[in-house]
Amino acid sequence: MPEVLLDFPRAYTEFTDPADATQVFRCDLTWLTSRWTCIFGQGCKGIYATAPDSGCCTLGAHFSDDDDRDRVATFVDQLGPDDWQHHAEGHEPEGWTETDEDGDLKTRVVGGACIFHNDRDFAGGYGCALHGWALGHDVKPHEVKPDVCWQLPMRRRFRDVDRGDGTTYTEVEIGEYVRAGWGPGGHDLDWYCSSNTEAHVGREPVYVSNADELVALMGEGAYEVLVRLCEEHLSVPGRSTRHAADPTR
Repeated sequence: MPEVLLDFPRAYTEFTDPADATQVFRCDLTWLTSRWTCIFGQGCKGIYATAPDSGCCTLGAHFSDDDDRDRVATFVDQLGPDDWQHHAEGHEPEGWTETDEDGDLKTRVVGGACIFHNDRDFAGGYGCALHGWALGHDVKPHEVKPDVCWQLPMRRRFRDVDRGDGTTYTEVEIGEYVRAGWGPGGHDLDWYCSSNTEAHVGREPVYVSNADELVALMGEGAYEVLVRLCEEHLSVPGRSTRHAADPTR
Protein backbone atom coordinates (compact mmCIF):
# COMPACT_ATOMS: atom_id res chain seq x y z
CA MET A 1 0.00 0.00 0.00
CA PRO A 2 1.63 3.29 -1.07
CA GLU A 3 0.34 5.41 1.83
CA VAL A 4 2.03 4.77 5.15
CA LEU A 5 0.69 5.02 8.69
CA LEU A 6 2.03 8.01 10.61
CA ASP A 7 2.84 6.20 13.86
CA PHE A 8 6.56 5.94 13.09
CA PRO A 9 9.24 7.68 15.23
CA ARG A 10 10.19 11.23 14.35
CA ALA A 11 13.11 13.45 15.29
CA TYR A 12 12.56 17.07 16.31
CA THR A 13 14.93 19.91 17.00
CA GLU A 14 14.40 23.17 18.88
CA PHE A 15 16.29 26.44 18.69
CA THR A 16 15.72 30.08 19.54
CA ASP A 17 14.79 32.32 16.64
CA PRO A 18 17.92 34.38 15.85
CA ALA A 19 15.65 37.32 14.96
CA ASP A 20 13.37 37.12 18.01
CA ALA A 21 14.47 35.75 21.38
CA THR A 22 10.82 35.34 22.45
CA GLN A 23 10.29 32.64 19.81
CA VAL A 24 11.55 29.06 19.75
CA PHE A 25 11.30 26.96 16.59
CA ARG A 26 10.35 23.30 16.94
CA CYS A 27 11.08 21.58 13.64
CA ASP A 28 10.26 18.08 12.44
CA LEU A 29 13.59 16.86 11.08
CA THR A 30 12.04 13.63 9.86
CA TRP A 31 9.70 15.54 7.57
CA LEU A 32 12.12 18.28 6.54
CA THR A 33 14.81 15.79 5.51
CA SER A 34 12.32 13.54 3.69
CA ARG A 35 12.22 13.16 -0.09
CA TRP A 36 8.65 14.37 -0.52
CA THR A 37 8.03 16.50 -3.59
CA CYS A 38 4.90 17.82 -5.28
CA ILE A 39 3.98 15.47 -8.14
CA PHE A 40 1.07 17.50 -9.52
CA GLY A 41 0.62 16.46 -13.13
CA GLN A 42 3.17 13.68 -12.66
CA GLY A 43 1.24 10.99 -10.85
CA CYS A 44 -0.80 13.03 -8.35
CA LYS A 45 -4.20 11.34 -7.99
CA GLY A 46 -5.98 14.31 -6.40
CA ILE A 47 -7.55 14.35 -2.99
CA TYR A 48 -10.80 13.05 -4.50
CA ALA A 49 -10.99 10.14 -6.94
CA THR A 50 -13.71 11.98 -8.84
CA ALA A 51 -11.30 14.83 -9.69
CA PRO A 52 -7.84 13.31 -10.16
CA ASP A 53 -6.57 16.14 -12.38
CA SER A 54 -7.24 18.94 -9.90
CA GLY A 55 -4.84 17.76 -7.18
CA CYS A 56 -5.60 19.48 -3.88
CA CYS A 57 -7.29 22.40 -5.68
CA THR A 58 -10.75 20.83 -5.61
CA LEU A 59 -12.18 22.75 -2.66
CA GLY A 60 -10.76 26.19 -3.36
CA ALA A 61 -8.39 28.02 -1.01
CA HIS A 62 -9.34 29.71 2.24
CA PHE A 63 -7.52 32.96 2.97
CA SER A 64 -5.51 33.24 6.17
CA ASP A 65 -6.48 36.91 6.61
CA ASP A 66 -7.34 40.08 4.71
CA ASP A 67 -3.69 40.71 3.84
CA ASP A 68 -3.50 37.30 2.19
CA ARG A 69 -6.56 38.06 0.07
CA ASP A 70 -5.35 41.55 -0.86
CA ARG A 71 -1.91 40.26 -1.88
CA VAL A 72 -3.43 37.64 -4.17
CA ALA A 73 -5.81 40.24 -5.62
CA THR A 74 -2.92 42.33 -6.94
CA PHE A 75 -1.79 39.40 -9.07
CA VAL A 76 -5.30 38.36 -10.11
CA ASP A 77 -5.57 41.77 -11.74
CA GLN A 78 -2.57 40.89 -13.90
CA LEU A 79 -3.96 37.59 -15.21
CA GLY A 80 -5.25 37.68 -18.77
CA PRO A 81 -7.49 35.22 -20.60
CA ASP A 82 -4.41 33.52 -22.05
CA ASP A 83 -3.19 32.78 -18.51
CA TRP A 84 -6.47 31.93 -16.85
CA GLN A 85 -9.08 29.57 -18.23
CA HIS A 86 -11.82 31.02 -16.00
CA HIS A 87 -10.90 34.65 -16.61
CA ALA A 88 -14.46 35.47 -17.72
CA GLU A 89 -16.03 33.79 -14.68
CA GLY A 90 -13.58 35.60 -12.41
CA HIS A 91 -14.84 38.93 -13.76
CA GLU A 92 -18.51 38.09 -13.35
CA PRO A 93 -20.44 39.92 -10.57
CA GLU A 94 -19.74 36.93 -8.30
CA GLY A 95 -16.02 37.55 -8.76
CA TRP A 96 -13.28 35.07 -7.90
CA THR A 97 -14.08 34.69 -4.20
CA GLU A 98 -16.95 33.23 -2.20
CA THR A 99 -17.82 32.49 1.42
CA ASP A 100 -18.22 28.99 2.79
CA GLU A 101 -20.97 27.75 5.08
CA ASP A 102 -19.14 29.25 8.07
CA GLY A 103 -18.84 32.66 6.43
CA ASP A 104 -15.10 32.36 5.76
CA LEU A 105 -13.72 33.87 2.55
CA LYS A 106 -12.13 31.55 -0.02
CA THR A 107 -11.46 31.27 -3.72
CA ARG A 108 -14.56 30.45 -5.72
CA VAL A 109 -15.14 26.92 -7.02
CA VAL A 110 -15.98 26.70 -10.74
CA GLY A 111 -16.42 23.45 -12.62
CA GLY A 112 -15.53 21.32 -9.60
CA ALA A 113 -12.25 23.01 -8.70
CA CYS A 114 -10.69 26.29 -7.61
CA ILE A 115 -11.43 29.06 -10.11
CA PHE A 116 -7.67 29.40 -10.77
CA HIS A 117 -7.30 25.77 -11.82
CA ASN A 118 -6.69 25.41 -15.55
CA ASP A 119 -7.72 22.11 -17.17
CA ARG A 120 -5.23 19.89 -18.98
CA ASP A 121 -6.46 20.98 -22.40
CA PHE A 122 -6.21 24.72 -21.71
CA ALA A 123 -3.80 26.32 -24.17
CA GLY A 124 -2.36 28.61 -21.49
CA GLY A 125 -1.09 25.71 -19.43
CA TYR A 126 -2.34 23.09 -17.01
CA GLY A 127 -2.62 23.76 -13.28
CA CYS A 128 -2.82 26.89 -11.16
CA ALA A 129 -3.10 30.06 -13.26
CA LEU A 130 -1.40 32.07 -10.52
CA HIS A 131 1.48 29.60 -10.30
CA GLY A 132 1.90 29.58 -14.07
CA TRP A 133 1.85 33.37 -14.25
CA ALA A 134 4.54 33.57 -11.57
CA LEU A 135 6.85 31.18 -13.40
CA GLY A 136 6.37 33.12 -16.62
CA HIS A 137 7.18 36.46 -15.01
CA ASP A 138 10.20 35.50 -12.88
CA VAL A 139 8.20 35.81 -9.65
CA LYS A 140 8.35 33.20 -6.90
CA PRO A 141 5.03 31.31 -6.76
CA HIS A 142 4.70 31.66 -3.00
CA GLU A 143 4.55 35.43 -3.43
CA VAL A 144 1.52 35.10 -5.72
CA LYS A 145 -0.62 32.23 -4.43
CA PRO A 146 -2.86 32.11 -1.32
CA ASP A 147 -0.95 31.19 1.85
CA VAL A 148 -2.57 27.79 2.23
CA CYS A 149 -1.63 26.84 -1.34
CA TRP A 150 2.09 27.49 -1.11
CA GLN A 151 2.45 26.23 2.45
CA LEU A 152 0.88 22.79 1.96
CA PRO A 153 1.97 20.21 2.89
CA MET A 154 4.13 22.11 5.36
CA ARG A 155 2.44 23.41 8.46
CA ARG A 156 3.35 26.25 10.78
CA ARG A 157 1.68 26.33 14.19
CA PHE A 158 2.08 28.69 17.14
CA ARG A 159 1.80 27.77 20.82
CA ASP A 160 2.42 29.75 24.01
CA VAL A 161 4.70 27.84 26.38
CA ASP A 162 5.18 28.48 30.10
CA ARG A 163 8.70 27.63 31.20
CA GLY A 164 7.51 27.18 34.78
CA ASP A 165 9.56 30.04 36.17
CA GLY A 166 7.08 32.77 35.35
CA THR A 167 8.43 33.38 31.86
CA THR A 168 6.90 32.32 28.55
CA TYR A 169 7.86 31.99 24.92
CA THR A 170 6.11 31.36 21.63
CA GLU A 171 6.77 27.96 20.12
CA VAL A 172 6.69 27.97 16.31
CA GLU A 173 6.32 24.46 14.99
CA ILE A 174 7.38 23.68 11.43
CA GLY A 175 6.26 20.24 10.32
CA GLU A 176 4.20 18.04 8.04
CA TYR A 177 0.59 18.89 7.24
CA VAL A 178 -0.74 15.39 7.81
CA ARG A 179 -4.29 14.23 7.10
CA ALA A 180 -5.36 15.19 10.63
CA GLY A 181 -4.50 18.81 9.84
CA TRP A 182 -7.61 18.92 7.65
CA GLY A 183 -9.81 18.03 10.63
CA PRO A 184 -12.18 15.04 10.63
CA GLY A 185 -12.61 15.41 6.87
CA GLY A 186 -8.96 14.58 6.33
CA HIS A 187 -9.71 10.90 6.74
CA ASP A 188 -12.24 11.09 3.91
CA LEU A 189 -9.68 12.20 1.32
CA ASP A 190 -9.20 9.50 -1.30
CA TRP A 191 -5.48 10.21 -1.74
CA TYR A 192 -2.99 12.31 0.18
CA CYS A 193 0.57 13.04 -0.85
CA SER A 194 2.67 13.78 2.23
CA SER A 195 2.41 10.25 3.62
CA ASN A 196 2.34 8.55 0.23
CA THR A 197 5.40 6.75 -1.11
CA GLU A 198 4.47 7.83 -4.64
CA ALA A 199 5.29 11.43 -3.75
CA HIS A 200 8.53 10.71 -1.88
CA VAL A 201 10.64 10.76 -5.03
CA GLY A 202 12.36 14.13 -4.76
CA ARG A 203 15.98 14.53 -5.76
CA GLU A 204 16.55 16.85 -2.79
CA PRO A 205 15.20 16.81 0.77
CA VAL A 206 12.28 19.10 1.63
CA TYR A 207 14.46 21.64 3.48
CA VAL A 208 16.35 22.23 0.21
CA SER A 209 13.59 21.90 -2.39
CA ASN A 210 11.25 24.14 -0.39
CA ALA A 211 13.86 26.66 0.73
CA ASP A 212 11.89 29.69 -0.51
CA GLU A 213 8.79 28.65 1.40
CA LEU A 214 10.73 27.89 4.57
CA VAL A 215 12.48 31.26 4.46
CA ALA A 216 9.08 32.91 4.12
CA LEU A 217 7.78 30.94 7.11
CA MET A 218 10.84 31.28 9.36
CA GLY A 219 13.08 34.11 8.20
CA GLU A 220 16.58 33.93 6.71
CA GLY A 221 18.45 33.53 9.98
CA ALA A 222 16.29 30.72 11.32
CA TYR A 223 16.42 28.92 7.99
CA GLU A 224 20.23 28.99 8.06
CA VAL A 225 20.16 27.34 11.47
CA LEU A 226 17.66 24.78 10.20
CA VAL A 227 19.90 23.86 7.25
CA ARG A 228 22.81 23.13 9.57
CA LEU A 229 20.66 20.97 11.86
CA CYS A 230 19.14 19.08 8.94
CA GLU A 231 22.58 18.35 7.53
CA GLU A 232 23.73 17.09 10.92
CA HIS A 233 20.66 14.88 11.15
CA LEU A 234 21.28 13.38 7.71
CA SER A 235 24.91 12.64 8.63
CA VAL A 236 23.90 10.26 11.44
CA PRO A 237 24.48 6.65 10.26
CA GLY A 238 21.54 4.23 10.48
CA ARG A 239 18.96 6.84 11.43
CA SER A 240 15.80 5.22 12.84
CA THR A 241 13.78 8.38 12.25
CA ARG A 242 13.66 8.28 8.45
CA HIS A 243 10.22 9.17 7.09
CA ALA A 244 8.38 5.90 6.51
CA ALA A 245 7.28 7.00 3.02
CA ASP A 246 10.85 7.66 1.91
CA PRO A 247 12.65 5.08 -0.26
CA THR A 248 15.17 2.96 1.59
CA ARG A 249 18.63 4.25 0.87
